[in-house]
Amino acid sequence: MLNVDIKMPEGEERGATQLPDPSGFKLLIALPELEEKTDGGIYLPEQVRNNETLATIVGFVLKAGPMAYGDEKKFPTGPWCKIGDWVVFRAYSGTRVKIHGREFRLINDDTVEAVVEDPRGVVRA
Repeated sequence: MLNVDIKMPEGEERGATQLPDPSGFKLLIALPELEEKTDGGIYLPEQVRNNETLATIVGFVLKAGPMAYGDEKKFPTGPWCKIGDWVVFRAYSGTRVKIHGREFRLINDDTVEAVVEDPRGVVRA
C-alpha cells in the first residue's frame, strides 16, 4: 500500500534545490506516498490518504541540519541515523511542508525512534 520510491517530479531539475535545508538540529524527512487503492482493489478517498500521511511514523532521511546529532551529551554513541536511512519517528511530529504536492517533515534529531531496512509493513499500532 505504501509507495516507497522517493523521486522528484520527472524532468524537474530544480526540484532537489527547492527542498528546504534544515537548520540547527532538524532532519528533513520525505514521507512515503500512499497508493490510491488497496492491494484488494478498494480505492481510498483522498481524505483517508491525507489522514494516514499526517499520522505516518516512517520516512526517508533526505537532509540533516548542521547541528543534527552534534550534542555529545545527548548522543554519546553518535548519530541515531544518517542521510539515506528509513526511520521510524513519533506520529504527528515535526513541521509539515508540501512541495510539488509531496509532503515532507522537518523533525528534531531526537525524534527518531529506530532505523528500518524496509518501511513497507511498518504501521502505527
